[in-house]
Amino acid sequence: MPQETPPAVLSRARYGKAEVRLLHVDRATPRHEITDLNVTVTLAGDMAATYLTGDNAGVLTTDAQKNTVYALARDGVRPVEAFALRLARHFVEVGSVDRAQVRIAEYGWRRIHAGGQPHPHSFERQAGTRIASACAHCDGRAEVTAGLDDLVLLKSTGSEFHGFLVDRYTTLVPTDDRILATAVAAQWRIDTMEADWAASFRGARAALAEAFAITHSLSLQQTLYAMGEAVLAARPEICEVRLSLPNKHHFLVDLGPFGLDNPGEVFYAADRPYGLIEGTVSRPGAPDGDPEHQW
Repeated sequence: MPQETPPAVLSRARYGKAEVRLLHVDRATPRHEITDLNVTVTLAGDMAATYLTGDNAGVLTTDAQKNTVYALARDGVRPVEAFALRLARHFVEVGSVDRAQVRIAEYGWRRIHAGGQPHPHSFERQAGTRIASACAHCDGRAEVTAGLDDLVLLKSTGSEFHGFLVDRYTTLVPTDDRILATAVAAQWRIDTMEADWAASFRGARAALAEAFAITHSLSLQQTLYAMGEAVLAARPEICEVRLSLPNKHHFLVDLGPFGLDNPGEVFYAADRPYGLIEGTVSRPGAPDGDPEHQW
């Protein structure tokens, strides 16, 4: 008799511990350093038994994953790319785990100035979030991506938008002078595990911001490409940059009803809807990335 087809199959599965909050205080000197992290662990491998039958023999509890994050933090968490890679390589040593991914968001803090001097142990929160993600496999393969989220940039001129496609529903008026603003979400792939992670991040972040500033923009798409190209030019260890740029629109307020002119000085910031421009800029001949590494 022909074998009966099962009603369903488990095609993909993964599990982990999400958003483990961790504050590390380096007290090596009276001038403390703090690192504020949000860590997410994701494991995949031979997990079918627990999904299909409830047999948990191969399951590393998510509580143990959380505890591992804290325990390995005892040896330091900087730079965050190295910490993510150390965690991922630890988790793939578990027998049932074939692939481990660790994604870290680092929240920035800077010292408060008191009496004209940076205070040794008091801080204020900075805007923007540093991102690091490491994926390790049981066969030794590994990949690291880095990046940032919610880096808000604005230029008050040096941006145009015209010559676009016009159809029956188009109402946008072309302009040769507008405010351009965005909240950058960027991640870049690093093709070596021996990078100077801190220098790489600083250089890439600076290149993104500088390219935004100096590019006379005819579209946010053009600016996106210029930003990605600048990162690749500045940092040879980076082979690919993914960018997501929401267009944070600012519209001129009509002050005519109040008997006032408005020579490009008073605007309102629109919350939504907004344009969303996304793209990937890669180095020619760049090696393929890990298809299972979710950025």
